[in-house]
Amino acid sequence: MARGRLSVLAACLFLHSLASCQHLAYDYGFDVSRLVKRQEVPFVVRSLPSVNGTWPVRQEIRQLEKNKEQWTLYILGLSMMQFWDQSEPLSWYQISAIHGAPYQPWGGVQPTRGNQNSGYCNHISILFPTWHRPYLALFENVLYDVIQEIASLWSNEEDKNRYQAAAAAFRIPYWDWAADPPEGESILPRSTWESQVIDADGPNGVQQISNPLFAYNFHPLDTKGFPFSPWNVWKSTMRAPTDDDESAESNNTLVAMGLDQNLASVQQRLYTLFSNYHNYTTFSNEGRGPGSPAFAFDSLESLHDTVHSLAGGTKGHMAVVPFSGFDPLFYLHHAMVDRILTIWQALYPDSWVTPEVARSATFTSSVGQIQTSTTPLTPFYASPDGVFWNSDMVRDPLAFGYTYAEVAGLSLGGQNIDSRAQSSVKLAINRLYGSSSPRSLVGLANVRNVEVGPGAVREASTTSIPSRSVIVHNKYREWIANIRVKKQSLDGTFFIHFFLGSVPEEPKSWTHASTLVGTLSVFASPVQQGMVMNDPDTAGTVPLTAALVKLAMAGALPDLEAAVVKPYLQRNLHFTIIGANGTVFDTADVVSLHIQIASCSVQVPASDEELPTWGQSVTHFDLV
Repeated sequence: MARGRLSVLAACLFLHSLASCQHLAYDYGFDVSRLVKRQEVPFVVRSLPSVNGTWPVRQEIRQLEKNKEQWTLYILGLSMMQFWDQSEPLSWYQISAIHGAPYQPWGGVQPTRGNQNSGYCNHISILFPTWHRPYLALFENVLYDVIQEIASLWSNEEDKNRYQAAAAAFRIPYWDWAADPPEGESILPRSTWESQVIDADGPNGVQQISNPLFAYNFHPLDTKGFPFSPWNVWKSTMRAPTDDDESAESNNTLVAMGLDQNLASVQQRLYTLFSNYHNYTTFSNEGRGPGSPAFAFDSLESLHDTVHSLAGGTKGHMAVVPFSGFDPLFYLHHAMVDRILTIWQALYPDSWVTPEVARSATFTSSVGQIQTSTTPLTPFYASPDGVFWNSDMVRDPLAFGYTYAEVAGLSLGGQNIDSRAQSSVKLAINRLYGSSSPRSLVGLANVRNVEVGPGAVREASTTSIPSRSVIVHNKYREWIANIRVKKQSLDGTFFIHFFLGSVPEEPKSWTHASTLVGTLSVFASPVQQGMVMNDPDTAGTVPLTAALVKLAMAGALPDLEAAVVKPYLQRNLHFTIIGANGTVFDTADVVSLHIQIASCSVQVPASDEELPTWGQSVTHFDLV
């Protein structure tokens, strides 16, 4: 195994020249190369230390922002990583490249035959959630080390002690894209898009620096690693770029609008995954074939795909599998995905990775290979002697020294979870993600009504709501669109948008149309860009229940039973297909596409410490 030496903090030896660069780094007032700490390569992903016997939690990014010291260290740490020389193994560039392009070995881990045009990441695989856990831990390890060094640079002892205490408890934040945002704000946190430059109050005073959450700036852009237009001209990561030339800018407002319009759909999907997906194999990944049960089409991976693509927008880096790891949103997004896995583990501690055939290749594995809980999660080393982490080893996030508030104090290594602890987890789920459930919508309707506008559902200001037609004998009927399609059907990422009512003529408005009830994204890579996933069947869902409940509350539907809802959906439910490159497709262009409308009787939970209980499902008709 090849070894070498590298710097953990000051790999960016060219910082002295940044004053002349259009992108602004923090000036510490001295040559930071003197802080170089020599370390063996390959980098061993380790457990970060506890603080006074307690494991620090990963916080939601808006919560972290309220902690001045940790937020300052976070921003300065990200900025420094992004300015490191791109040839350094622990730079932002190299860590991001582990996921996909430019398809190069990391840590001396070479590709297996025929897989050199793939990233290390696992998709459509039982290893999808577990592979990303040590990947995030690697990123967290490096950022943590950088932050410890930065915290030591305050000259005032009182300030230094305060920042060092904050640094010791630092863990990377997550972006909660499924919870209701603060009043008047978007799902997309302001810190990630409101300004390209920000003030950083570091050890050398307040300075204006490039916002490391807004974009990653390539230095330089490697056109050999990104040879395809338009990504070969963009010197920064883009979200919904305004055009294809070098002067393009991100349209974060458009991204935010799409995420906001999809909140109810995303929220319902996550709530259903927590309450009705008890088996790890089904929960973990989107691989599905014909014959899947009607309410087993969704997965953590499919939900992850939709948010990934919406966050990228048309042609944005987050919507392109091999390029997505470079956008700063990637790590915030995947920390949320890891949090979902962790919460799910607390609900179903007995279910874990079981052997399954790989449906797609990675840099180090091939299609058809049997993947198990002991399959190495390359290229992440667990020890200096070349042992890699595996799914059993990463089952408990405490293996890496972090936890989340909802599961703090719990061990998730497969042990039984106390029922009182599970009740607490369910309470958190209901409070965070239950607001689009019929139980919550009916409760909300006691203080405000909804009415039907032309082709849309909107709120009204009147009271006195008929709710007995929605929940009858503590049960309601859940409605859902189940989608199954070949991964590579359109040679890249594409969206399927569902509308109840009229469909806007302008495709650019589909993601945020008032009649949109939800979007499913198929997160794929064009053949020419590598990371082609062998075209397996994938599946996902778009929930319809929240929109139907609002219609019932408005008096447009007498109830949610099949005799009423089925003909209504047959008349009013429409869908469109558009590629992440902006190309609109007809249904005939996607011969593998199957969409079924199904429903299920669901028992409403008796308290906030319980989740809904799902009955037998019924498939009503094929939409296509």
